[in-house]
This record gives sequence, C-alpha cells and structure tokens, in this order.
Amino acid sequence: MTTLSIGKNAPAFSLPDQSGKKISLKDFKGQKHVVLYFYPKAMTPGCTVQACGLRDSKPSLTRQDAVALGISPDPVGRLQKFTDKESLNFTLLSDEDHAVADKYGVWGLKKFMGRESMGILRTTFIINKQGKLVHIMDKVKTKSHHDDVLAVLKTLD
Repeated sequence: MTTLSIGKNAPAFSLPDQSGKKISLKDFKGQKHVVLYFYPKAMTPGCTVQACGLRDSKPSLTRQDAVALGISPDPVGRLQKFTDKESLNFTLLSDEDHAVADKYGVWGLKKFMGRESMGILRTTFIINKQGKLVHIMDKVKTKSHHDDVLAVLKTLD
C-alpha cells in the first residue's frame, strides 16, 4: 500500500466522471484547491450523508476556491444515478479497477461485522493549487466531513 505524505505532489490521474467525460487532476492545477475524497459505494447510507454534506457546502467550497471530486469503484452509470437521485452538484469519478485508489494507498483490507474484504478505505486528500498534498484525513466522519474539509481549506492561502 502506498503511503503519501504532506508536501509531496499528489499522484496524477484521469478518470471518467458520472457522464463519462475524462477528468484529470491536472485540469485544476493553478486554478483550484482539490478536495479529493474516496468513498466505498454510491447510494449507501454513509456515502450519501457525506456526498450531501459536500453538495450543501458547495457555495462555501467555491468561496474557498476549491472543488470536490469523489472517487469510488462504482461504474459510470451508478454514479449518474447517484448524482440524479441526490441532486449532487460536484464531480464523481469512476475508478472501477481501483488503480487510482491504489496510487493513493486507500485500497485495502476492511473489516465490517466480522467479515473481511478488500475495498476503499474512506479517506480525503486536500490538494493545493500547485498540486501538492496539504492535508490527509484518514479518520473521516461522514456527518461532519464537509465542515472538517472547510476548516482545513480556511487555513490555505
């Protein structure tokens, strides 16, 4: 598993969004801070709470010159359904082979109700306009995630 550290360049990626359009991290370099969050599965309770918190915080993210990008192993079609169902106003990316999750070190062994499986370890990376990692949240609380993200963004430039 990859371990990333603060101050290093964020690993590059290009993935299809909920409409199938390719989105790359470099698209935001020099323009926006990126809140890159990895979540296990669209349309599940915790992931919905987390996504809706970011949806409702979009005006605050915009004021902080930031954009949210959510990554999961869900196929594009499921991401579009999630976007439509919850009126999401930010980009979701499909990482079906979990290659980007591997690059970020967030694909690993999970334990839930006594069962073990491989999957996304819910993690958020805040990347500055220069493409460097400035904050890593690995103990994400879905209900307060958006507030935690905004608190970190307020400390940047």
